[in-house]
Amino acid sequence: MELSSRQPGDAFAGEARGALSLRAARALWWGSAGLVLGVLGTSVLVAGAERGWRLPVAVALVLVQVCALRWPARAPVTVLAATTATGLVVWALLPAVTLTGALLAAQVSLCVLSAIRPRRVSVGALAAMCLLAPLAFGAGGGPGLAVYLLTVGLAWTAGQWRRAQQERTRAEMRRAVVEERARIAREVHDVVAHTLSVMVIQAGAADDVFIQRPEQARQALRAIETSARSALGELRLVLRAFQPEAGEDKTAEQRGPVPSLARLDELADAVRATGMTVHVHREGATGGLPAAVDLAAYRIVQEALTNTLRHAAGADEVKVRVTADGRCVKVTVVDNGTTSQGRSVAAGAGRGLVGMKERARLVGGSLSAGPLSGGGFEVAARLPVEGT
Repeated sequence: MELSSRQPGDAFAGEARGALSLRAARALWWGSAGLVLGVLGTSVLVAGAERGWRLPVAVALVLVQVCALRWPARAPVTVLAATTATGLVVWALLPAVTLTGALLAAQVSLCVLSAIRPRRVSVGALAAMCLLAPLAFGAGGGPGLAVYLLTVGLAWTAGQWRRAQQERTRAEMRRAVVEERARIAREVHDVVAHTLSVMVIQAGAADDVFIQRPEQARQALRAIETSARSALGELRLVLRAFQPEAGEDKTAEQRGPVPSLARLDELADAVRATGMTVHVHREGATGGLPAAVDLAAYRIVQEALTNTLRHAAGADEVKVRVTADGRCVKVTVVDNGTTSQGRSVAAGAGRGLVGMKERARLVGGSLSAGPLSGGGFEVAARLPVEGT
């Protein structure tokens, strides 16, 4: 384990390598130093009160142990060896100090080593400490041996418990990172897929009428520029939301408008620019929805419109209905096209449908998608508001 002064954004990387923050290392040193000085230092002063030169030598060795405890995270094996050797010398100088007490700093070092080094290394260190058991038996008999083995075993076990805690924390952090990356990937996919689909259709339309109707071609080109700028703004929003720059004022005004149902008309206008007829119908108030539900509903509509542009052969009309009743939000998108090869009946087929279904599931809702018996394709989602 090494000391780390990295920024909070590097916390996961440091934790994965077993790094201690400066604050944690300092707290470890103060705690272990206070323990050794309070217990071993007091024992040495009492036992060496009338032992002449042995007392200052033993006190000096105790101070050496305290100083060595400043670096158990950087070099735990070396610190364990140093504290063990000096502890044995203290015990030899002042036999009235028990071997268990003289090796208190070594037990602290063993605990740290057990927590931050592989188990094979800590087991070797535990075995080395147990080799001193005959000395404890010779000095204190059976009780002395039992106390020594118990304290050494507890020190190693405490380190293993701490190691298990760290491994669980790292596993949770890795899982959170994977989920966050998946969420970012869905955001980027939704923004890029929808905008590029609109831009491709607009570019094709501009090419068709470039000579006969140049003004209409210019309108299509301007719509392409507007869509591209909107996509870039949303991508910046996504990236800035998960990795804000140092010193950035993360106010809503600076970040720009957040994708939500309030921007549904803008989304419909972008699709209308391709020549598609889009009907938007709202029922109920959507202004006070939880942010997660609001964003999920917007993205589901966006992805459904994108799928219509991409895969609905012959579609020229799409109906969007959003109903909010205070308990849930229902989103329905229906087009009048025919199902193509890339638009499978199965709701889980295709990246877009999987993404919509996952968005609904993440907020506790459900989504179904499939062709209608009378023609066309329907995407229907139900997103609960309460408890989200």
